[in-house]
Amino acid sequence: MRPSRFALSVLLGLAFFAASGSAQTSPERVVIDARAAGRPFPHFWEQTFGSGRAILALRESYRSDLREVKKVTEFSYVRFHNILHDEVGVYDEDEQGHPVYNFAYVDQIYDGLLKNGVRPFVEISFMPKKLALRQDVHPFWYKQIVAPPKDYAKWDDLIRAFAQHLVDRYGLDEVAQWYFEVWNEPNIDFWSGDPKQATYFELYDHTARALKAVSPRLRVGGPASSSAHWVDSFIQHAAAENVPTDFISSHSYGDDTVEDLFGTNQDIPMNRRVCLSIKKVHDQIAASARPNLPLMWTEWNVPSFGPLSARDSVYVGAALADDIRQCDGLVNMMSFWTFSDVFEENGPKREPFDGGFGLIALGGIKKPSYSAFALLHELGQERILQDSSNVLVTRRRDGSLAIAAWNLVDPDTKGPERSVEFEIRGVPPDSRVRVSRADSEHGNTLAAYKSMGSPRYPTEAQVRELNRVAEARSVQDLRLSKGSISLKLPVNGVVLMEVPKK
Repeated sequence: MRPSRFALSVLLGLAFFAASGSAQTSPERVVIDARAAGRPFPHFWEQTFGSGRAILALRESYRSDLREVKKVTEFSYVRFHNILHDEVGVYDEDEQGHPVYNFAYVDQIYDGLLKNGVRPFVEISFMPKKLALRQDVHPFWYKQIVAPPKDYAKWDDLIRAFAQHLVDRYGLDEVAQWYFEVWNEPNIDFWSGDPKQATYFELYDHTARALKAVSPRLRVGGPASSSAHWVDSFIQHAAAENVPTDFISSHSYGDDTVEDLFGTNQDIPMNRRVCLSIKKVHDQIAASARPNLPLMWTEWNVPSFGPLSARDSVYVGAALADDIRQCDGLVNMMSFWTFSDVFEENGPKREPFDGGFGLIALGGIKKPSYSAFALLHELGQERILQDSSNVLVTRRRDGSLAIAAWNLVDPDTKGPERSVEFEIRGVPPDSRVRVSRADSEHGNTLAAYKSMGSPRYPTEAQVRELNRVAEARSVQDLRLSKGSISLKLPVNGVVLMEVPKK
């Protein structure tokens, strides 16, 4: 029996009370000057999203989720593994061992992205069976081959044919706006070359030069490494060998270990690890022979906290806001892994809300993270620096302010509700303030799903009901009082304040 809407609201209220607790801190005072100078604030956190593997892009569920995320982020690129996997059918050999190419599925995959207003961030991976030096199979469910090519002349020809086909089909002006990233995380088990680094550099060199042979306008980069590894040595190699490199890419996650990311045993909280690892690589680039290379962080996500499945919860909103604050100015693009739980690294999904990476759960259910991304999309294009570690102050092109504030608390700990008094100078003291929220009571489809009894196979009606929770815009129209306004932020809540230009 499904609960009534009244019962659902009570349950959500109880969940909110349990999460925030009764303890409160003394009010924090934040002073904002609407007239202060700002600096450009490109929305680097929402320009690119990751997704599973290439063939999934042919599914309607994948494309539907892509459209829904596009609505609230306007993202421009999507990255996925395995465009060269045998299930895509790109590479074969005839009886004499001569290469046979087939780009039919490639066309359908990329046509679908472009039709929906998103370009590929092309990850060139993994190795076709008949081109592989060894049949080294990765343990993912779809069993990709991670070995080097058996014949680099054939690999070069494949890359040139692939790139030329894309240029012929979509035009050079279009494909020159894509990015081509060589492989994925070759420093770990996604690459079986031996020794790893030297053989990856060989793969990169061949791939980059083959792409540039088609057109110097094609953009290529790497090393696409796990945990912020290899960047300094990669740039040193590329500079020494004069290998084309248009951008640097690497990855990190909030629950990567400090030892892996930084080679130390420092006590660094998980909510600081992603941006500190980005800063490490940012500084390596600045100190290198190619100091102006753009930095693309092509995989990242907030920590999962293991069995707590934090990526399904409202925690993502506050963690995302804090990462945006910390990473601003250090990176050109960050690709959140992933936009959708249409994702099969461990096999087909069995139920919604299983701790997956995506913003949209199995069945098209929009997670609390979806609501958080939608809220933070409303930030402006210029940032006004502010001392608070829990506030982002931005200005839009029309001169209005968009101010985000949050109350980040690790899901495995308890924390108090925050009270914040904002004093906003440079606007009329009784200005209208529009307040929107994403927290335990607003956009929390996980709580709503649990109140339904956590159905393993939600009906279409149940999915619609849950998505109404995700999409319901909680808006309060308030006013400043003598230039100030006080707000309460529950645990892991995010609030957006919009103040019009006077």
